Amino acid sequence: MRIVVLTVLAMLAFAGNSLLCRIALRDTAIDAASFTAIRIASGALMLAVLLRAQGKRPMAGGSWLAALMLFSYAAFFSFAYRDLSAATGALLLFGAVQMTMMGFGLFSGERLGPVKLGGLAIALGGLIALLLPGLAAPPLLGASFMVAAGVSWGVYSILGKGLGEPTAATGGNFMRAVPFAAALGLAAMNHSSIDLHGALYAALSGAITSGLGYALWYAALPVLHPDIWTQGRG
Repeated sequence: MRIVVLTVLAMLAFAGNSLLCRIALRDTAIDAASFTAIRIASGALMLAVLLRAQGKRPMAGGSWLAALMLFSYAAFFSFAYRDLSAATGALLLFGAVQMTMMGFGLFSGERLGPVKLGGLAIALGGLIALLLPGLAAPPLLGASFMVAAGVSWGVYSILGKGLGEPTAATGGNFMRAVPFAAALGLAAMNHSSIDLHGALYAALSGAITSGLGYALWYAALPVLHPDIWTQGRG
C-alpha cells in the first residue's frame, strides 16, 4: 500500500508539472528557458531546506550525470509545451519514459513478463498513434522535444539506482542542475520574458511537483522496476 500511495502521488506530481508548465507558457508571458531555470532553482532550494532540516548536506547525494539528465528533461519538457496540450504532452512523456526503462532492461538481459510486455506494447502503440501524420497528430517539433524529455527522464531514473537515499539523491541532482539551468537562461537572455504569474507557476512546479514529486518517484522505483534498480548492486 505504501508503494501504491507513493506511485499515485508521484504520478499526480508529474501530471501537475504538465498542467503548470502548459498554463504558464500559454497564459503568462514567461518563456520556456526562464521557466526551466526558475523551476530547477526553486526545486533545489526546497530540497536543500528539507535536507538541512534533516541534518544532511544538500550536495551529499546525486551525481553530475544524473543532474545533466534532469536538466535535459526539464529543458526539453518546457520547450515542448510551447506547442503541445497538457494531455498530449503527458501521454508522450510517460510513454517515452517507460519505453526507455524497459528497453534498458531488455538490453541488460531482463526477461519481461506478460504484464510488462503488455505495458511496453501499450506505450509503444500510444506513441505511434500520437505521432502518425493526420489531423490529430501533434506538432512534430513539440512532440520530438517531449519524447526527448521522456528519454532523458528514463535515463535519469535508471541512473538513480546507485545514488542512495531518494531525497538526498534528488536534492544533490537538483543542486548540480542549477548551473546548467543558469547557462540556458543566460543563453536565451535576449529572448527572455518573465512575469509574476509565470514565475509563480515555475516556482510551484519546481518546489512542489518536481522537488518533492521526484523524491517520491525515487522512493517507489525499487519496487516498480526492481530488476533495473538492483543491477550493479550485488
